[in-house]
Amino acid sequence: MSQLPEIKVVINGEAAVIAARQKTRRLAAELGFPPTDLAIIATSVSELVRNILRYAGTGELVVRSIHQSKRRGIEIVARDEGPGIRDIDQAMQDGFSTSGGLGVGLPGVRRLMDEFDITSSREGGTVVKAKKWLPFYESQDFR
Repeated sequence: MSQLPEIKVVINGEAAVIAARQKTRRLAAELGFPPTDLAIIATSVSELVRNILRYAGTGELVVRSIHQSKRRGIEIVARDEGPGIRDIDQAMQDGFSTSGGLGVGLPGVRRLMDEFDITSSREGGTVVKAKKWLPFYESQDFR
């Protein structure tokens, strides 16, 4: 399989939620993700983009295909230069929100995706990296 292009979406308004979902879903479909995983990936992207809009105002989403050993998948990187997250452990608890929301965004993304990492600082904003791997049988090339 040839390397698919990297997708970058500038996050600067509500229209970015739709653009990011559509572009990410298209790439994931090209990679061969089944419909259930396409919905999971699109939901995760929506949550990440909405968090950028809510807490930082602007940012960027980068999505790329990834390959590791015999596995294939998708990596989503959401970054902003906002005020950072004061307490990441607290922010990762279900129900915690500083904006009056339901507090399911970041914890939900962590549960939906196979790998999840978050870093944040007052000087550098927040970076969330999430990966979803194709099911093993889907990622094999039987040709």
